[in-house]
Amino acid sequence: MNIKQRILGLDIGDKRIGVAISDPLGITAGGLETIQRVNIEEDVNKVAQLASRHDVVQIVVGLPLNMDGSSGSQAEKVRSFGRKLARATGLALIYEDERLTTISAIRTLTIQGVKTGNRKDLVDRQAAAIILQKFLDRSVPPPSA
Repeated sequence: MNIKQRILGLDIGDKRIGVAISDPLGITAGGLETIQRVNIEEDVNKVAQLASRHDVVQIVVGLPLNMDGSSGSQAEKVRSFGRKLARATGLALIYEDERLTTISAIRTLTIQGVKTGNRKDLVDRQAAAIILQKFLDRSVPPPSA
């Protein structure tokens, strides 16, 4: 029996959705898969199925804010997807600022020796893991000495 159930992290783009998942303790995030977008209904169903299969209790969604912190059309697309996903799953959704996560994902993969040029799926998955890890790092209390 899990002490705490898993949390799903999403990096939602126009062509792909990067998916990450936490460990059962909610301490670390790792890339899970990349969903190729088809249409909003199918995409929501795929994410909902993943959430169900992995006993997810919460979903963290990367919110693509402009560099000045304002919301644009891409952020509204993500919020619209989030509303549909929340209705489909009944799970709580939390939005996490995703500014610069794609750049961080490319850097991380490059350091690991992965060529990212034609591997946008890996970049999206890594970006989802970074988004989720940012959320987890704020949520986990520091260890006591």
